[in-house]
Amino acid sequence: MSVKKAILPVAGFGTRLLPASKSIPKEMITVVDRPAIDYVVQEAVEAGIDTIVLVNHPAKQAIENYFDRNAELESLLEKKNKTQLLDEIRSIVPAHVTVVAVRQSAPLGLGHAVLCAEKVIGDAPFAVLLPDVLVDSQTENNLTQMIAQFAANECSQIMVEDVAPERVDQYGIVKLSEENGVQSNQIVELVEKPAVGQAPSTLAVVGRYVFTPQIFKYLKETTTDKSGEIQLTDAMAKLLNEQKIQSFTLQGDTFDCGSKIGYLKAVAHYALQRDELKDTFRAYLKSIL
Repeated sequence: MSVKKAILPVAGFGTRLLPASKSIPKEMITVVDRPAIDYVVQEAVEAGIDTIVLVNHPAKQAIENYFDRNAELESLLEKKNKTQLLDEIRSIVPAHVTVVAVRQSAPLGLGHAVLCAEKVIGDAPFAVLLPDVLVDSQTENNLTQMIAQFAANECSQIMVEDVAPERVDQYGIVKLSEENGVQSNQIVELVEKPAVGQAPSTLAVVGRYVFTPQIFKYLKETTTDKSGEIQLTDAMAKLLNEQKIQSFTLQGDTFDCGSKIGYLKAVAHYALQRDELKDTFRAYLKSIL
């Protein structure tokens, strides 16, 4: 089963990045010279996704504008013969990729945001990418590998990474099955932000998923939690009673750009990958350390 559609929930207020996120969508805060969300969209496109569904808030139109054409700007760059910049602007969304936006009517959590995109997704498998989580794969695109694993096994996939025991209360946590002391990639339990010392493992959900469309059924049945939100993890736990769900272990680096320290780490990481910046930037870092 091919996966060609991806949901990016972008309606959140980004309170961890206030005061900047008061007027700038957190997804539009730049990592070097590109908005954080651009990295996530390019990751999806590289994995074969051709339809990006932005689940947005009315106050965050800057995100939609970024992925739209700007004829006036393109004309100006063309007149000034700035062809490289013009090519970069035009390649933000490749010609074969469609970006559509739907609105999340109320701040009811990640599960509700995914449910808002049901009409666009239809009865097809799809990916979910959290736009404030950047994934830099070591070799092959991790999402590409997740989609291949989904196609081979025809069951939903969740990307996970091992975290320190004292941080489990910040994540959705999964438990994997074991046979003769050997751990498989079959998920047997999902818990949303368990208390430290009560988590079934230290395997945390990273922010990349590939789902069968049956997840929508359980999102509709999921009630709000004590914070008033519909949790995607709760719906996944219900789906687990009907279908297998597999884990995919992160192979590379991940950066939580929704937090200040995660954002700073991302800027340093990606700046050091840029040929025109890395030597000067590395020298600067050495000078202040």
